[in-house]
Amino acid sequence: MIRQFELVERLKAYDPGADEEALNRAYVFAMKMHGSQTRASGAPYISHPLEVAGLLTELHLDSASLMTALLHDTVEDTEATLAEIERLFGSEVARLVDGVTKLSRIELQSDHTKQAENFRKLVVAMSEDIRVLLVKLADRLHNMRTLGHIKDPSKRRRIALETMEIYAPLAERIGIEDWKDELEDLAFAELNPDARKSIVKRLEFLRRRGGDLVSRIIAELSRNLEEAQLKASVSGREKRPRSIWLKMQRKNVAFEQLADIMAFRVIVDTVEQCYQALGVIHARYPVVPGRFKDYISTPKPNGYRSLHTGVIGPERQRIEIQIRTREMHEVAEMGVAAHWLYKQGDPRTDGRQFRWIRELLDILEHASGPEEFLEHTKLEMYQDQVFCFTPKGDLIALPGKATPVDFAYAVHSEIGDHCASAKINGRLLPLRTQLRNGDQVEIITSRSKTPSPEWERFVVTGKAKARIRRMIRSQQRGQYVDLGRAILMRAFRQEGREFSEKLLDPAVKHFGLKSAEDLYAAVGEGQHTGRDVMEVVFPSPPEAVDQVNVVPFTRQRKQKAAPVPIKGLIPGMAVHFARCCHPIPGDRIVGIVTTGKGVTVHTADCDSLESFAHTPERWLDVDWDDAPNSADASHVGRVHLIVANESGNLGSLSTVIAQNSGNITNLKFTNRTRDFFEMLIDVEVSDVRHLTNIIAALRAHPAISSVERARG
Repeated sequence: MIRQFELVERLKAYDPGADEEALNRAYVFAMKMHGSQTRASGAPYISHPLEVAGLLTELHLDSASLMTALLHDTVEDTEATLAEIERLFGSEVARLVDGVTKLSRIELQSDHTKQAENFRKLVVAMSEDIRVLLVKLADRLHNMRTLGHIKDPSKRRRIALETMEIYAPLAERIGIEDWKDELEDLAFAELNPDARKSIVKRLEFLRRRGGDLVSRIIAELSRNLEEAQLKASVSGREKRPRSIWLKMQRKNVAFEQLADIMAFRVIVDTVEQCYQALGVIHARYPVVPGRFKDYISTPKPNGYRSLHTGVIGPERQRIEIQIRTREMHEVAEMGVAAHWLYKQGDPRTDGRQFRWIRELLDILEHASGPEEFLEHTKLEMYQDQVFCFTPKGDLIALPGKATPVDFAYAVHSEIGDHCASAKINGRLLPLRTQLRNGDQVEIITSRSKTPSPEWERFVVTGKAKARIRRMIRSQQRGQYVDLGRAILMRAFRQEGREFSEKLLDPAVKHFGLKSAEDLYAAVGEGQHTGRDVMEVVFPSPPEAVDQVNVVPFTRQRKQKAAPVPIKGLIPGMAVHFARCCHPIPGDRIVGIVTTGKGVTVHTADCDSLESFAHTPERWLDVDWDDAPNSADASHVGRVHLIVANESGNLGSLSTVIAQNSGNITNLKFTNRTRDFFEMLIDVEVSDVRHLTNIIAALRAHPAISSVERARG
């Protein structure tokens, strides 16, 4: 545990004018308030705020931030009040403590709506003062380091999942890569311990086989740069297990095929020397194709700048090398804290790296609910970046696979709403075209144009999805209102009654609605019938029922049939999934109409579709249903494996699949030799992501030589 005098020494090392006396008073106050409280580990509770403050000194934060770290749990967990903190330590510290306390009071719950609401509040809080987020991230990092002391496994998993989905991406967005990597790896160890252990074992094996390989590579790189008269500092390390696992999934490759299990960093004095060092390395070692990225000329949205390249380096090792200046390295290590953006008048900053916060708040304004907001913001935060230009040369950063519609909404919401067509590099191309780095995009607008429901199928940014859904909801509601009003007017005429909106008030209250317009919309949408409304507005007198001796009955709603998992089909149409390609949710799909059989669903890249090329009238444009209850269905994915012919390997294979929530429904051996078995396995999964996780877990197992998704 860090001591108070060590905390003061760290602060004074980078901020000699800091208020040491105020920091000591904050420590004494926190110590007094927490008293005999202990952590789950049994350690005194004061150790936690001290460690959080110590983490903030790594970012060279000001004394107000460190005082906030020491005091951040006092209002929540002790008898201290916010007014008392403001009186003793000032309004700035009180405001920061209040921001962190509000976040801490949000209970961690597995319920999706609650998690989404937590995230919304977190974004709003951090947009007011970025230091609130920095303290909260440090708090979460120390809690993750001590997660193992929590005895309840479900609580550990819940905290780890929230860390992976919310806090680690936020740390990445504000540029604190080390914290992001550690948060992800700690969460990964809890969420997928078997995969992490497998990767750690592989790394240990490579370490034993290669000896002090990292040091030898550093020495050779340093020698080459020195011979070119470049003064450079070279360092190296292994990638974290979570990072390796992610690359195995994303690139669909085995552990041995990864080019950058080891990463090396070259730090020089100037931007010119960055490119000189790159030239020396490329001249000396073969370059791995497609591995060069220039984040100096086109920085990441969080301000990160560096050159990345992959080479077959010293001792024929595939390695990744990052080249940057010392200033760039400081930003890469400390993120937003390196800019001290919360200080006014800093000429080095233009706020571009915080454009994403404003965009998230814009999404919040147009999303229909917290679940939709979480969906959109996850899209914003997880995707790779594509950099495109306006005709005037302005740079627009977008997620990978973005389209001209995403580009239009990124420029301005009005331009997106009225987007009619797009020119990419001077050529008129479809709006669903995926943009590439360096594309120049010109959006052509029309005042008569409105968003199409089709756009939602191919846009990827949260802002575009939120705006499109809002416009579609608005248009659909208008249509439902008109239809519902017409249905009710006809129902009144059939009963010989004069229609009046005032008469609908009892029905509005009965169905729990707010206005007559809501009732029209509900009737138009089919939630209630005209007869349902008439029975509420003009109930039958009870004596009339007695006279005719009718047995009273309750109107029963017809039970809804199980939802068809495919959008774009007529209700009740028979659906079959092609056995040649085994489509599962997440695949791009098409439907083929077969007389007497209904519709057969194929993946869009299925070879069998060539036989239907001459009958386009049989093709249907379909997509997966994203309704909540459609996610419960299971689908069959087929994988092709090559497994070493050794005792116990088949059992290990089935164990890996079961641990990743898969269920084997069929297994067929296609080839056997003395050393290997080839087989096809059908696995019940929920979607493509689920199948990809299972394939990645199989690839990490040493007994399995090859795993691919089978297409035939």
